[in-house]
Amino acid sequence: MRLQFLFTTAIACAVAIGGYNVGLVRAVQLQDGTVYFTEPPSLVEAVNTYKDIYVPDVTYYFVVDIPQNAGEPLQQVTLNQHEGVDHIHFNLKKTTVFQGDRSHQGQKLTLKNVTSDPKTRTVTITFDPPVPPGQTITIALQAWQNPGVEGVYLFGVTAFPPGEKSHSQFLGYGRLQFYGYDLDGF
Repeated sequence: MRLQFLFTTAIACAVAIGGYNVGLVRAVQLQDGTVYFTEPPSLVEAVNTYKDIYVPDVTYYFVVDIPQNAGEPLQQVTLNQHEGVDHIHFNLKKTTVFQGDRSHQGQKLTLKNVTSDPKTRTVTITFDPPVPPGQTITIALQAWQNPGVEGVYLFGVTAFPPGEKSHSQFLGYGRLQFYGYDLDGF
């Protein structure tokens, strides 16, 4: 946080002294080559359209906003299942990412790869090319089926700028709720 404050202060001074365009934002890069977002992306929402347990071929949507003053494009996003009894498995080949949100779907983005690590319950989405600042994107991740156990399932969302030494930024938890069947009505 202190690094961001010092960098923001330096930019403000440069603008005041040199008359630079206020829209010009430089990325933060440490001497060791580590790259940071100047203003990190944010997790806008996470949505599961079908909330009943065991529903097959469902899509979960994670909306991420990359601010205009991010300083770096978005290279990669990881989604890590932190909570939930069942381990949700995804059909990675059907993963799509598009500009905008579910209500205003724009152009599909090109993905370099989508991988999963079952041990850590993490899905990694890598963009090619990286997504430039000033965009909202939606990650549409298809699950083979909703979990078989009702409850809250939390997915930690982390963003990475490009570079061999990029500093990740945790964006928060996407919360998905699943419900069991109401058998009392039968």
